[in-house]
Amino acid sequence: LKAKCTVYASGIQFSNYASVKFAAMLGCWAVFLAVRSLSVSAHNVDVEGGALLDELASLKQELRALRLELTPALTGRQLQNEALSSSFLFAEVEDLKAQDKEIQNSLDTIWILCCCFIASLMHAGFAMLETGSCRARNASNLLLKNVMNMRVGTLGWWLFGWAFAFGDLRGGFLGTTGFAGSDFLLFMDHGLSARQSCADDSCVSRLVQCFFQWIFCTTCVTIVSGGVAERAKTGSYMWYSLLMTSIIYPCVVAWTWGGSWLSAFQGVGFTDFAGSMVVHMTGGIGALSGVIVLGPRKGRFEDPKAFEPHSLPLVVLGTLILWFGWLGFNSGSTLSLHSKDSAALAAQVAMNTVVAGAAGGLTVFMLRLVISRRYDVCGLCNGILAGLVSITAGCGNMTCSSAILVSFIGGWVYQVFSMLLLKFQIDDPLDASAVHGACGFWGGLAAVLFDWGIAENHFHGSNGWNCKVLANSDGVCEENLFATALLAQLVCLLVIVAWVLACSMIVFITLSLLGQIRITQKTEETGVDQEQHVQTAYAM
Repeated sequence: LKAKCTVYASGIQFSNYASVKFAAMLGCWAVFLAVRSLSVSAHNVDVEGGALLDELASLKQELRALRLELTPALTGRQLQNEALSSSFLFAEVEDLKAQDKEIQNSLDTIWILCCCFIASLMHAGFAMLETGSCRARNASNLLLKNVMNMRVGTLGWWLFGWAFAFGDLRGGFLGTTGFAGSDFLLFMDHGLSARQSCADDSCVSRLVQCFFQWIFCTTCVTIVSGGVAERAKTGSYMWYSLLMTSIIYPCVVAWTWGGSWLSAFQGVGFTDFAGSMVVHMTGGIGALSGVIVLGPRKGRFEDPKAFEPHSLPLVVLGTLILWFGWLGFNSGSTLSLHSKDSAALAAQVAMNTVVAGAAGGLTVFMLRLVISRRYDVCGLCNGILAGLVSITAGCGNMTCSSAILVSFIGGWVYQVFSMLLLKFQIDDPLDASAVHGACGFWGGLAAVLFDWGIAENHFHGSNGWNCKVLANSDGVCEENLFATALLAQLVCLLVIVAWVLACSMIVFITLSLLGQIRITQKTEETGVDQEQHVQTAYAM
């Protein structure tokens, strides 16, 4: 192109068109130079691009080598992280389980304590009922006995009773550890800790167990004070109260709730959910023993009108307080409230307690209305108590319909036994032996007869919702246990009656022979308040 432009320019003559031709030559040179510049640039780009591609290929080779070198280390680190993650999660799960267990145990403790607070009101109910049912001239003394019952009974239970009832069993008969609360605490390197007792997937401290059982113990001995009211010496009765709470009652508890021989007799054991036999029948038999040894109050059967209750308001108030306290007494015997099943059982027990009191009270009220053609408020109140005692053993293993029927029969049992006491001139001011002794015996039988598993040929007993299962059967209910359970229950009833009757008679007869059981005739006529108390209950 350059050569052509040169030749062309040399052969041109300057003419009028010279400027045009010169411009054309310059254009040719410009085109040549532009093309040359583009060729050089393209060559440089090709060179530089090749170098970059070579460098990129080298980097790829280095990355492959580095990856091959790091692969084993990365794989081990990944496995280690996975192992650490699994261990961490497992530890977290175990920690949550431990926290959940602590919450369950705390809920159970709170439940038992609340029921204890409610049930302790029964002592106020007993004090009002006993005072109102007797003559006004002995009211202060009766109040004193009820308060002293709690004081003496508390110390007897703490010193000896708890250990005999719930200590480590020696020979499967009596507890031998825990005297004076010695098993309440554990001494550890970092300080103290409350000793725990575990049963049925629930662990609570032995302190709260002792507190709950204290309510039952002092209730039992208070029943006796009603039977010997208005004629037993206060000091002598306190000795009986100490023996009852320290030895007599704890032995019964050890053989039953304490895990001794009656608890598994015939492979079925006894059935007493909240104490118809263990608590109420024991107290009722003790009261009957005292009544027999002491004899009737002077003039009791010659002038019955003179011995009528002096304050019906106190009688009714005491009965209603007892009924309310009974809800804590029975419902608290579930001993746990950390699951829906235990909560539902507590509700079942509460409903049975309510309907039983209503059915028993109505039964006795109607019976006495038919007999005397008059309304009998005291009969109504004792009927309520008779129904409550009758249902206490079986309140955790029967339906509400069965509870009503049991209490209806319990009302009849009370009325018949009360009439028998009058017929044989056995003076029981509060009918304690009829309400607690006779109905406690009936309640023990009813707990087996009306068990809600009988319809399916199963037996539940004190297991609540759960039936007695075959050994090594993975939860299969055992059948045909009714006869065995009834036999075990009868043996338990007879053993308790024999033990309490024998021990109580020995104590009362011994005090009688020493001349230390009954107040003087003069004191009986003028009233214990006037003779022995600084203050009297009423200004008369």
